[in-house]
Amino acid sequence: MKYYIISGEASGDMHASNLVVSIREKDNAAIFRAWGGDKLKAERVDLVKHVQDLAFMGFWEVLKNIITVVSNIRFCKSDLLKFSPDALILVDYPGFNIHIAKFAKRNGIKVFYYISPQIWAWKKNRIKQLKKLIEKIFIILPFEKKFFKENNLEVEYVGHPLLDEIAKDDFLFSLQTNKPIIALFPGSRKQEIKRILPKMLSIVDEFSDYLFVVATINSIEINFYKRIIGNKNVLLSNNESYGLLKKAMAALVTSGTATLETALFNVPQVVCYKTNVITFLLAKQMVTTKFISLVNIIMDKLVVKELIQSGLNKKNLLSALTSILDNTEREKILNNYKQLKSRLGEKGASDKVANLIITDLIK
Repeated sequence: MKYYIISGEASGDMHASNLVVSIREKDNAAIFRAWGGDKLKAERVDLVKHVQDLAFMGFWEVLKNIITVVSNIRFCKSDLLKFSPDALILVDYPGFNIHIAKFAKRNGIKVFYYISPQIWAWKKNRIKQLKKLIEKIFIILPFEKKFFKENNLEVEYVGHPLLDEIAKDDFLFSLQTNKPIIALFPGSRKQEIKRILPKMLSIVDEFSDYLFVVATINSIEINFYKRIIGNKNVLLSNNESYGLLKKAMAALVTSGTATLETALFNVPQVVCYKTNVITFLLAKQMVTTKFISLVNIIMDKLVVKELIQSGLNKKNLLSALTSILDNTEREKILNNYKQLKSRLGEKGASDKVANLIITDLIK
């Protein structure tokens, strides 16, 4: 069978690549075409567009790049019809993917949504759209089960795919050092890295007993990071995020999937977030969750410190990092991480989703 996959971000690319592996195990005639990144490419998937050309973050950034966004949507519709898949698999990336889901539905293509849009945080009006457009929705967060049930939308809970990825336990880390490491995860988009990495770097000189290491990704050129870092005593670790987390004593992490990844590696963290003022003010009016990090949202309490917008400054970062390097606070965070892992359940999300999609297609 033929599968068309759309993932617009680095985390979606990772989950989509694991899903491809699982589908191939069950459908040896599977043909794939996808929007994604290096991990899908490594699985020999025919890549249409790379995530580095799709990562527009927030209302303002999307508006500034609206011509590119509209052009991508038009091209995707045309490409989808040419490929004529048996299944369209959408992976997160809701703004773009819901546009494509409408088009696919009109043209008789079965649509599956892996990693549901976070409509529990905002845009609850999308529930009606999802009911009409999607064949099956696969959710990965435990509290989502209750939310969707209360809103009369049938979904399949498959567990979190990060558990599959981390279970591989084959992660490289090239750097050699005797100093304890503090990892910096400034994000996966240039816009957020420009805003957040300088804030993270502002405290480096205050912790001379530690080695600060910036996690970089292949889709962003190394010189982009180097220009921001300047002459700071900081090292770069390229495309070795999980290896870095295995070695790190603490981390400063941009809000997103990386906060959950950091928790699953038992690394105490400070969550950082800063965006365009217009985007932030609009989001503040629409977002209904108490927290921004997945760790705190899943646990429904403040497990890790969140520094947001003007709160992301040198003084607060100094205080927050000093705190998580203290044994008492570290112990408290690590105990909460144990409870978090228990809530996420067992690994095997990719296999479950592959089975459910293929069963639906052949019935």
